[in-house]
Amino acid sequence: MVSATSSRSPVRGEPGPGPSGDSGTTGQADGTGRVGLTKPAGANAAAGPGSHGATPTSVPARRSHRPAVLTLGLVGLLAVLAALTWASLVNGSGPAGAADVRNAFFAKDLTQHAQLIVWEVRVPRTIAGLLAGLALGLAGAVMQGVARNPLADPGILGVNAGAAVAVVLAITLLGLNSANQYIWFGFLGALLASVMVYGIGSLGRDGATPVKLALAGAATSAVLGSITTAILLTDSRTFDHYRFWQVGSLTARDAEVLWLAGPFIFFGAVVALGLGGSLNALALGDDLARALGQRVGRARLGAAAAVVLLCGSATVVAGPIAFLGLIVPHAVRTFTGPDYRWVLPYSALAAPALLLTADLVGRFLASPGEVQVGVVTAAIGCVPFVLLVRRHRLAEL
Repeated sequence: MVSATSSRSPVRGEPGPGPSGDSGTTGQADGTGRVGLTKPAGANAAAGPGSHGATPTSVPARRSHRPAVLTLGLVGLLAVLAALTWASLVNGSGPAGAADVRNAFFAKDLTQHAQLIVWEVRVPRTIAGLLAGLALGLAGAVMQGVARNPLADPGILGVNAGAAVAVVLAITLLGLNSANQYIWFGFLGALLASVMVYGIGSLGRDGATPVKLALAGAATSAVLGSITTAILLTDSRTFDHYRFWQVGSLTARDAEVLWLAGPFIFFGAVVALGLGGSLNALALGDDLARALGQRVGRARLGAAAAVVLLCGSATVVAGPIAFLGLIVPHAVRTFTGPDYRWVLPYSALAAPALLLTADLVGRFLASPGEVQVGVVTAAIGCVPFVLLVRRHRLAEL
């Protein structure tokens, strides 16, 4: 609304209201035609010597320390992951302690039984936890970013269930017993499940809203999980071999599976870590992302390829582990903020740390037996999932 005492508005580069208007700033045009706001000459002096927050360099100075703090956080998280890796190697029901593990790594005298426990049981189990955790943490962060959906998770959206049912079908119906054969079915199942969940969640006037995608994923996971269980129950030999894998397990991991899945997880991780800038732009919306020079279609295709590779490989290694890709990205955002250039590497380290922690908890809960890691992660992740669904305003990514 224009004031009755004003005949015209100030033009660009013209001073604003004078002492009577007392705006406290004047408009000055720089060489590019943009208007800058400058304080009156006496503003800093009037603020007094104790007004440290009035200096224009204080905020940039604080921001300049942010990358250093985040880098130190990554180093600290890496140290925590190393400690958990060592704890996973030295703890278990078998008679092999820290001294035996050190002797096994340095080729010193060691009993055959202890050497078997270290190299055939604990080392593959720990490597499986590192690989599966890294894959699921990155996949969850990428899915939440590309879909702008805080409820996105490979387990919730049915991606892991799709990979699992495809692997079981390949083993049971086609007789494929080698990992280098059925891993391709894991990738195919993850891709088909992703397409099916998105198609179901997109039905209706509102499109693919976060809650609709979560509900579609939960329904798809339930259906595919039932199919997997029905197939396994028809073959007792396959059921005995894969009953723990079906709920998510790091036990009895074959070295062949780890060597085969490792390169796919590495390649998927490289693609995912390179998507940080693109996911930041996509968080602003497709139109703004294009205005910023991002190729939205290419970014989404790269994200889909990374998710399929990571989820398919992780499912082959450890089975369908739920909630890990949901809670880890949300947890790291409390420290890193919404910048995916930091969320992705933090998720890549925090997720395997959480998975190894869950595995250690499962070992101690039922010692000398154990609770499978998929059961522990489900117990940990169900509460954050319910809280996220019940929030009136979903997390801003």
